[in-house]
Amino acid sequence: MKSRIVIAAAVLAAAAVACGGSDTPAGTDGGADNAVEAGRAVYRGSCRACHGSDGEGVDGLGKPLVDSEFVDGLDDAALAAFIAEGRPADHPDNTTGMEMPPKGNNSSLTDEDLANVVAYIRSLQ
Repeated sequence: MKSRIVIAAAVLAAAAVACGGSDTPAGTDGGADNAVEAGRAVYRGSCRACHGSDGEGVDGLGKPLVDSEFVDGLDDAALAAFIAEGRPADHPDNTTGMEMPPKGNNSSLTDEDLANVVAYIRSLQ
């Protein structure tokens, strides 16, 4: 009987992995890690050109995101909303004179994508 339980558990674990399940125990930060990785992919496609590979900024284009008082001063929801809205070049708080396009000029980004980008940006800190 005990060997049947062990075999059944092994089969279920293998099936979960084969079907895309995770071997990360519940309650760990596997979900946060997934959000950061997903955010990294979105960041690379929509943000990196102006804000640099690691959020260090690009002179004349995008401000640094690492060690940024602005980024650090916003909670996650406010930062996601800012990314969604962007900032026009003529906005009084724009110090680069360059537009930050809404959603990094990728209108297909979802709220989940934006939350993942925020998770990635926070991971750079």
